[in-house]
Formats: sequence, C-alpha cells, structure tokens
Amino acid sequence: MRRAPTQKRSRDRVENILKAACELISASGSDTMKMGELAEKAGVSIGSLYQYFPDKASIIHALAERYNEESQHCLDEALADVTTQSGLIAAFDQLIDTYYDLFLAEPVICDIWTGTQADKTLRDMELEVSRANAQSLVRTILRLRDNDGDGATFAARCLLIMYTGEATMRLAISVPASEGREIISSYKRMMGRELSEMLQV
Repeated sequence: MRRAPTQKRSRDRVENILKAACELISASGSDTMKMGELAEKAGVSIGSLYQYFPDKASIIHALAERYNEESQHCLDEALADVTTQSGLIAAFDQLIDTYYDLFLAEPVICDIWTGTQADKTLRDMELEVSRANAQSLVRTILRLRDNDGDGATFAARCLLIMYTGEATMRLAISVPASEGREIISSYKRMMGRELSEMLQV
C-alpha cells in the first residue's frame, strides 16, 4: 500500500475498497478489473483510491496478505492441541481438505494463486508463508518427539511439504473436480508418510 490507514475512517475506506475488489474479481477476474471501475464500485474518487493503492497489483498483494494471515492462523490453531502422531496426520489432512474446499469456493483466492508464478512479489510472499507454516509444523513435530531430533533437517522437509502443498492446490483447482480430489488425496498420502517418518523416535 502507498499509504497505511491509521484513522478508523481511513481503515473503513480501505476495507470497502478491498471488499469491492473481491466482488469484481469474483465476477470477472482480476485481469479485467480497472481502477476506475473499482473506485466507482467502492464509492470513492479515483484520487482517494490511488492514495492507498497505486495500482492493481498492490490490491492483489493486499488481498494475498490477508488470505496468508488467515491460513497461518488456521494452521497454528489446528496444530496447537495435537498430542499424537495420528492426531497430527489427521489435523494435517483436515487442513488440506479445508484449504481445497476454500479455494474452490472463493474465486478471489483462485485468481490470486493461479497467477502467483507470474508475479515475483507474490512468489516471494508464498515462499515466506511456506517458511512460516513449515516452522509451525517443525515446532509441533519436535514437541511430539520431546525435542529429540534435527530441527534444521525437519525445517527443510517441512518447507517442502508446505511449498509443495501450495503447488498442489494450484494444480487441483485447475483440473476437473474429480481429478482434483484425487490429486489432493495423493498429496495427503505422500505427506502422511513423510510426517510419520519424521515422528519416529
């Protein structure tokens, strides 16, 4: 963002802009969204829109950051109460299913993440999110192992799990639903074996 909102009125204006952007993207995709159209839908002047978002890419990035924060919160919450190997794998499987259903239900998320590879900023953001999520997974694994294990090795393996998960989601939502479900199931089976191996003391 060009200007971070500090007052409630400004924060409300930004929220309204992002809400309008979501509606436009859901209707016809981000490629066709125009800044003038967004300003009109959000009920703000084009000058006010540019005060906060200098271009369309900055709006996409703001929405991506929001979804990333939500996904990290969901992951941390799901892992917080895990106490067993089977519990971790069950929680991981549930998260993958939840993310896949969310991607299918939210056109905005699909729009953002199918275009990730074409935008270096979004690619870098995805990697950082994968690293943060991987660290949450590492902490859980080490907790279940009573801190017995190589955290650095686990970190690399968990990063692979998380980053591959993002790529799996993009593939799964780009094919017919029946094929997508099988891709998700295969990913869960493969990662379940990887998690089980890391949990062996």
